[in-house]
Amino acid sequence: MTLLPEIQEIVKSNIEKISWSSTLARGLYDPIDYVMSLGGKRIRPSLLLMSADAFGANPRDFVNQALAIEVFHNFTLLHDDVMDNAPVRRGKPTVHVKWNENAAILSGDAMLIKAYEFLADGMPADKLPSVLALFSKTAREVCEGQQLDMEFESRNDVAESEYLEMIRLKTAVLLAASLKIGAMLAGADEDKADFIYEFGINIGLAFQLKDDLLDVYGDPDSFGKQVGGDIKERKKTFLLINAYAKATAAQREKLDALLAEDDVDVKAVTEIYDEIDVKSICEAKMSECLDKGLAALAKTELGDRAKQLENLACVLMDRKV
Repeated sequence: MTLLPEIQEIVKSNIEKISWSSTLARGLYDPIDYVMSLGGKRIRPSLLLMSADAFGANPRDFVNQALAIEVFHNFTLLHDDVMDNAPVRRGKPTVHVKWNENAAILSGDAMLIKAYEFLADGMPADKLPSVLALFSKTAREVCEGQQLDMEFESRNDVAESEYLEMIRLKTAVLLAASLKIGAMLAGADEDKADFIYEFGINIGLAFQLKDDLLDVYGDPDSFGKQVGGDIKERKKTFLLINAYAKATAAQREKLDALLAEDDVDVKAVTEIYDEIDVKSICEAKMSECLDKGLAALAKTELGDRAKQLENLACVLMDRKV
């Protein structure tokens, strides 16, 4: 069983080996090199390799597929930052700020293409159709989730169930697909691969809920993004949806007034969140998702080989960034 630090080092070292340089089109590849060098948790590629390892394969055999996941993930961040007009990513200026929007869009497009190249590179021929189908389905679902996220911005009637479906698509399916692809590449039985996917969906939901919390309650020096950014963008997060659902008439009126301002007062909105205690509501939903995920993981019957996945899931719930 390969230990998590070794898995993470495999991912890190191979990302650093990728050469994005090109004398022909530096304006296309320099932004990609920049965004890939910003670091990040590298959770998704690590999950793919950890899953392959847990199901008995050598994780080093599937490094290119793990890179495909990480490049695709960073492509989505590049385009998300443009759509959200986000100024900071991982503590550094976003690509559209450092360069411009056109550069972010085109470089992101190139990253999507490169992700597919990595996915196919070295893939066992008998696994390619099923893995490609899952990867493509996941890519489409991530786009669907982003579309729903944007549509929610103009709605004031978003239900908690709608929000959870949006983050399932936008965030959870990629974590789940990473795990399932690792299992598929290792030759896991279909039902076991489905259970590891279900584990990933629930961990992905909890992961995004944690992001919602950190956006409001995180330490700006360690979070790496603009704290309060979701509030300023009036995003329909789990916290805001539950604040409206559980607010008194007076609190709801105050929220409406605050969010109608050109420059939203993040501190004032957070004070209403504190009054309603939406933080505890969010933490309870996170715990529920974690429990469901661990129950699905147990059904894989991996035993001790699943321990690292279980530990990582718990670490993600306790993270500060």
